[in-house]
Amino acid sequence: SKFSAAFKECEAEVLRRDIIENAHRVDGRALDKVRAIVSEVGVLPRTHGSALFTRGETQALVVATLGTGEDEQYIDSLSGTYKESFLLHYNFPPYSVGEAGRMGSPGRREIGHGKLAWRAVRPMLPTKEDFPYTIRLVSEITESNGSSSMATVCGASLALMDAGVPLIRPVSGIAMGLILEPSGEFAILSDILGDEDHLGDMDFKVAGTSEGITSLQMDIKVAGITKEIMKQALTQASAGRLHILDEMSKAMDAPRTELGEHAPKIETVKIPVDKIREVIGSGGKVIREIVEKTGAKIDIGDDGTIKVAANDQEKIDAAKAWIQSIASEPEVGTIYSGKVVKVVDFGAFVNFFGAKDGLVHVSQIALERVA
Repeated sequence: SKFSAAFKECEAEVLRRDIIENAHRVDGRALDKVRAIVSEVGVLPRTHGSALFTRGETQALVVATLGTGEDEQYIDSLSGTYKESFLLHYNFPPYSVGEAGRMGSPGRREIGHGKLAWRAVRPMLPTKEDFPYTIRLVSEITESNGSSSMATVCGASLALMDAGVPLIRPVSGIAMGLILEPSGEFAILSDILGDEDHLGDMDFKVAGTSEGITSLQMDIKVAGITKEIMKQALTQASAGRLHILDEMSKAMDAPRTELGEHAPKIETVKIPVDKIREVIGSGGKVIREIVEKTGAKIDIGDDGTIKVAANDQEKIDAAKAWIQSIASEPEVGTIYSGKVVKVVDFGAFVNFFGAKDGLVHVSQIALERVA
């Protein structure tokens, strides 16, 4: 209605003028002050890693799950298909803003916010050689009053460290706002509220570590911004991010040295490339038998790198021993244990190294004559 539109216009004018003239924000904070922060880790008992990050009236519950190479996502891009081992899902349910609505497939906003958080955290992850896991993060926004994507970044860092992922450095994020008057006067706001996002002229999200920026995103409602505005926004954002990192460190300042109790364990075995066919077997017969009898998951790379995963160390050890027995070559003078699979007049055939049978001549079985 006309009254509603007029009221909103009046509200915007009053709030913007109060910020420019008096440096007075909606919730009474100073222009560069960040809302109160509360961080917790390990909040969910059965997950591999979890964190609850609260900043003012914005809260994200982030869960980290570790998987194997089988869990990697296939991405169809313009340059071809590739596999991605880091996944981040951002969910923004209607109840987070006090509304009742249907929960369905992710929309444009959720996909965009999730990708922004993904780009912020991705550079700080270890390499596949150092940490051969597939990582999935799910961020559930339980309440929102501005900057939920940056809360996801902070919660993601804590959840990853709780899961034992060796992050290079923790990542935090902050949303910066702008009030720009036609006269050229402006004010930069740190950690904006939903109202300040709606009534302001800029939503500038900055994420990074103590050493630098990993991700940026800017939405502006004005024709452009000056170098001076950009410089002040980045300077103010840097101070805000460092403050948030300090608050996060009160909950956890470094990754756990061991993976969670319920996370799968992955170990790597390197075999000669020409032995891959023997490990797989005809039609995959050998590899299926190893998986079925040991209970371990096995992923074989083209370069001979084999990843063995299971929740139980005994299963991993059994699978590794089986694989190594197939890929290894017997050495003269070494003693091996094997199973007698066939007895003939001139000796016995003994199975060792899984797929190999060797003849023990009757003259070598015992010192005395064997009938």
